[in-house]
Amino acid sequence: MAEQEVAKHTKKVYETLTNGEHSWWHKLKEFLLEIAIIVFAVTISIWFHDLSEKRHKRHDVNEFLSGLKTDLQRDIIELESDRKSFTKTTRAIAYINNLKLHEKANTDSIRYYSNWFYNEVGFMPNDGRFEGFKSSGKIGDIEDTELQNDIMDLYQEDVSSLISSTDFFSDRKGKLVDFLTNNLRQESDSTNNLSTIMATDQARNMCRNLFFTTEIIHRYDICIAKSKKIIDAIDKREH
Repeated sequence: MAEQEVAKHTKKVYETLTNGEHSWWHKLKEFLLEIAIIVFAVTISIWFHDLSEKRHKRHDVNEFLSGLKTDLQRDIIELESDRKSFTKTTRAIAYINNLKLHEKANTDSIRYYSNWFYNEVGFMPNDGRFEGFKSSGKIGDIEDTELQNDIMDLYQEDVSSLISSTDFFSDRKGKLVDFLTNNLRQESDSTNNLSTIMATDQARNMCRNLFFTTEIIHRYDICIAKSKKIIDAIDKREH
């Protein structure tokens, strides 16, 4: 519509300038009037276009943040569950590392902790929505700079550091699991030689290499706290 108005008044400008029946003063007044109309029409067109684009961006941002909130709520459940597992794993490893030289582990204690030697824990974030929004170049459309930075920090720094730590831990722990599996023997219907294996130098050394679980737990705490902070910020926007 605005383009038609501009074309119409541009044509009128041409007709005014080429009209030999009017004086140059009259032509000048008509020319300036038509130019003012054209400028006004173009300005209004740009204003409406910008307004429409801002509304569209705001809609996309609101949809993204609403979905992100759901993703983070699910992630927090997994993060807290994983954190509990690492807390128990830390206790199991601490028990072994605190045994005296050549001291055989208590059979009941080993039975209690045995599941935590074999379990596999690793965080799998629901980050598809974030990656899609980021790759489309729309992260910058989030006007709240602090919220924007928190989202970027969570996925690109905090979660990335957590996954690197847990992957490294799983790799080291896998060597212990392989050692236990290769040397485990059933001694009776209800007992095995796991206590004896855990007293060996090889097993003790492998457990000592798993000392950094407290660091992993700290990184879980950071991710949980940052996720909750982002959810709170999204809730404030919605209200």
